[in-house]
Amino acid sequence: MKYFIGGDVSKGYTDWVILNEKKKIVHENFQLDDTYDGHCKLFSVLESIFKKYPSLEMYAAVESTGGYENNWYNTLKRFRSELNLKIARVNPTGVNFDRKASLKRNVTDAISALHIAEYMINHPEKVEYDKDEYWTNLRRHWNFVEMQKKQRVQTINQLETLLYSAHPTLMQYKDDHFPNWLLELIIQCPTAEKLSKAKPERLAKIPYLSKEKAFTLIEDAKKNIASATDKNAEELVRQTAIQIKTFDQSIKCQMALIKAEMIHPDIDILKTFKGINTVSAIGLMLEIGTIERFAKVKSICCFFGVHPKFKQSGDKIIGVKMSKQGSKNMRKILFNIAIGAINYNPLIKELYENKCSEGMSKLAAIGVCMHKILRIIYGMLKHKQAFNPEFDKLNCERSKEKVLEEKQQEFVNVEKNRRYQQFDTKAPVSKKQIKKRKEYELSQCELNAHNAGSKYPSLISS
Repeated sequence: MKYFIGGDVSKGYTDWVILNEKKKIVHENFQLDDTYDGHCKLFSVLESIFKKYPSLEMYAAVESTGGYENNWYNTLKRFRSELNLKIARVNPTGVNFDRKASLKRNVTDAISALHIAEYMINHPEKVEYDKDEYWTNLRRHWNFVEMQKKQRVQTINQLETLLYSAHPTLMQYKDDHFPNWLLELIIQCPTAEKLSKAKPERLAKIPYLSKEKAFTLIEDAKKNIASATDKNAEELVRQTAIQIKTFDQSIKCQMALIKAEMIHPDIDILKTFKGINTVSAIGLMLEIGTIERFAKVKSICCFFGVHPKFKQSGDKIIGVKMSKQGSKNMRKILFNIAIGAINYNPLIKELYENKCSEGMSKLAAIGVCMHKILRIIYGMLKHKQAFNPEFDKLNCERSKEKVLEEKQQEFVNVEKNRRYQQFDTKAPVSKKQIKKRKEYELSQCELNAHNAGSKYPSLISS
């Protein structure tokens, strides 16, 4: 006998409901606070059910809500030492679509808990129980670093606006990011007026700033056209530069901790691909987790939204483009890897150049490279093998042969699977459909000739 307990987590409390295999409620909805007493009460409820049914198997799931479910999830994990319990997190998107498919419109906390339990019963293949949380904890740390990087970019944009009025002569030295010597210079001399009065010997003590360059900066500052020279502007510029420097130090420290914690053989495998460094390899592993999550390569491509998306209706194929569904972080990492691989990896460079020569835009060609790289990554992790371009060539040849066989088989099975009659020449079909039907007839002639021992070249391959 199996019971399913669904928990809809809110801030500070959770609604629970227990169903049997036939989706019948065996314990009415109850609400518990996210406190020690609330967790103890949940254990007593479950324990009483197990005492009544000793051979019972119970499956529990909480909806992923950005961290509010962690306390309940960890508590349920501790219950496993005494209760026959399996725990999982469920994707709220899947639960929502399952609710819509059942044509249920009302949404409350109690009803949401019921939907979670029903989702576990309806889609057992979509729920992973007793999943390893190792990657989840490290991913939280990684997301913290990503948040700091975003804040750093925002602060840099603010500093650029301030410098335009307070220090316009320094704008030429900033790159995409402010170098350390420039930040230190801005902290010491936040306005052009202050820099014009500085001594080259003192400024030359800043790392990577020579005495000659310091002299040039001072002379340029004397000819400045700065409009912001007051004390308020000086303090704003200095504090903004200090914030950027603090972000740099924090990001460097946090990444060192993540690298020390992320000791995994798959990272070394990924780094054998030219274009993937240590940081991007860590990001990939944190997003992918375990490769066993994906049964085939199409699954991982769809999960991270790099697969082509289109709508086919009749003879038309509409809107062929990258779907961009799923993890944005993964696509960001793949984009950066693709840019590096185009420069340093001959396989990806050749693919990129071929697509551009066919008339594809540069961004679209990069998208194709991202898709290709993800497929290569899947093969490397699946088979625990370092990158070898020869393997990719063999796979491409096999893929072409497989596509050819599938197309031939598709022509053979058209009448068997879908056609209840021969193609009627009087049917008012489109020109594209007429062309397809002629191709089918030619392929049938070629296939019959081939079966009869003919040595005519394949019409399909031509």
